[in-house]
Amino acid sequence: MPNCIFHIPYEVDLNWPSASQIRPMRMLQAFKNIGYNVDVVMGYGIEREKSISLIEDKIKRGTKYDFLYSESSTEPTLLTEKNHIPSFPFLDFGFFKFCKNNGIKIGLFYRDIHWRFDQYKNTVSLPKRLVAYTFYHYDLKKYNKLIDVFYLPSLKMYDYVPIKFNEKVEELPPAIEKDKLKYESNKVNEDTNKINIFYVGGLNYLYNLNYLFEVVRDNEEFNLTVCCREKEWEKAEQEYGKYLNDRINIVHKSGDELIPYFQQADILNLFVEPQKYWEFAMPVKLFDYLTYQKPIIAVKGTSSGEFVSKNNVGWTIEYSKDRLKETLFHILQNSYELEEKIYNIKIILNNNTWEARAKKVAHDLKG
Repeated sequence: MPNCIFHIPYEVDLNWPSASQIRPMRMLQAFKNIGYNVDVVMGYGIEREKSISLIEDKIKRGTKYDFLYSESSTEPTLLTEKNHIPSFPFLDFGFFKFCKNNGIKIGLFYRDIHWRFDQYKNTVSLPKRLVAYTFYHYDLKKYNKLIDVFYLPSLKMYDYVPIKFNEKVEELPPAIEKDKLKYESNKVNEDTNKINIFYVGGLNYLYNLNYLFEVVRDNEEFNLTVCCREKEWEKAEQEYGKYLNDRINIVHKSGDELIPYFQQADILNLFVEPQKYWEFAMPVKLFDYLTYQKPIIAVKGTSSGEFVSKNNVGWTIEYSKDRLKETLFHILQNSYELEEKIYNIKIILNNNTWEARAKKVAHDLKG
């Protein structure tokens, strides 16, 4: 089996991984699935130090690695300890330099650029921000010196990266979990006078669903199910409670508990208020939706909307209450379009699995 190195500079809770931790775990499994023996560097500094020492020793003894693939943290690399003190200032980039000096190409996925937007300013105090900014810029300078391919969720994100890279910049969006494709279901709604809409995710400043709630409330032809965390609904109920009726259902489910809701849906929702962040951010939610092979309604001016439009797997429309209502009635009166979108989803599935993403990395870095 060929060998590769998988690196993330932080600890993952394997029992309850956060959204930002799910992606690297899926990529790790994908490398294994396409036939790689993967040596892993992850955890807090002490754990990474041990793993790095073992790998460096293997390299010195002649073990060949096709490449090193890394995913950044949402925090600066040097601040990922529990106490956020840079206790291992030379560990990760020193390892990158060692690999580079030994002819191992390095690809790094840069997860997010949230620290350049108001959402970061609004949640982090000025003193902490100033420290973090220094370390975020330090990361980028080190990447520019050491890595061969700089991966982003979408190439539009590169416009917000405050440094221009000397090497290749590539797109590596989220993907579909291949083993979940068994949950495929055709349209099950037998009531042709109704449209069932399903949304799973946050209800916060990034996911504003007011227009969707209002349109469903005011039109008895539409049903909406929203799945979110219970604590998040407790905060959001003050804003969305006024829309509730017997056609709007709020649930708190996860994992396989979501399958029946996906199966009962006609349309999956990504119709949220567009913001600068959504111009380049590519939500994992989009690809989780595609797994269940149901059409998606999205918004113009967002990366997810562009993907939906480019692949004709749903409807990408202006962010307008009237346009949403008009589109939903159009779908209701032209239900054959649902089957057309499902057919298009099936066409793109195999090129958008995590294994396909891993193969791209291997192809980019092996040469």
